[in-house]
Amino acid sequence: MQFQQLQYFVAVAETRHFTRAAELVHVAQPSLSQQIRALERELGADLFLRARGNITLTDAGEALLPLARRILADTETARYEVQELVQLRSGRVRLGATPSLCTGLLPDVLRAFHDRYPGIRLLIEEGGSHDLVRQLARGALDLALVVLPLPTPSPALTTVELLREDLVVVSSPEAPKPGDGRRTVRIADLEGERLVMFRHGYDLRELTVAACRAEGFEPAFAVEGGEMDAVLGFVRAGLGVAVVPRMVAARSGRGLRVTPLARPGLHRTIALAHRSDVAPPRAARELQRMLLER
Repeated sequence: MQFQQLQYFVAVAETRHFTRAAELVHVAQPSLSQQIRALERELGADLFLRARGNITLTDAGEALLPLARRILADTETARYEVQELVQLRSGRVRLGATPSLCTGLLPDVLRAFHDRYPGIRLLIEEGGSHDLVRQLARGALDLALVVLPLPTPSPALTTVELLREDLVVVSSPEAPKPGDGRRTVRIADLEGERLVMFRHGYDLRELTVAACRAEGFEPAFAVEGGEMDAVLGFVRAGLGVAVVPRMVAARSGRGLRVTPLARPGLHRTIALAHRSDVAPPRAARELQRMLLER
């Protein structure tokens, strides 16, 4: 019994017509008929009742049909799984992330992924959560690291919480310590500070400004409009203080003083998002697994 014979048999069973079945599987009708007869000889039973203009399944054909469909489906699954494994030797993953996560979380994970799958190209798109959600929805990204809650909740996206990260205050060691030198800084202490502030649309900007307003004051900006690297550079230069994720502060090296925020502090929740209606490619799913297990 050959795979091709089962494929021809299912085509005839579904079309109830030898000529249309031959067209469906892209083979000449005499060749298809010959293979069906060879299958019947091997099985020792007729599979079709052949009346002029009326092809029906025999009892043997009815018994074989679900088994043949299952065999064909399992073969397709096997082919797909092998191709997916091969794809881990080449291909790409399109990952979106906020700039702070590109600085803090991703370097170690991406290095481990690259060491394991050196043939996979990693395409990184930096942006705010709002922009990343939009790019996910239109299929421009496979995965995205976003800050919850999403600016515009979307039922078309699946999100899995990855981590909850503390925010801290960074300042220049040459400048007076914020919070009158205490070990921790209250949000209320930022009223007397000049802030180096991120651009509009940055998740950290909205979070910091909302926290200040909840304490009854409008924050004063020394500089605003930068991305993460620019903000850290301006703080090192002594232009003001900034509220940044702890992981970013830990990776920023010399030239920054890090002061925790007093309880309850500020936090942000990071999630991994992908489209609900389309499964990410195999390589993207592997990166997703490594991020979730980090």
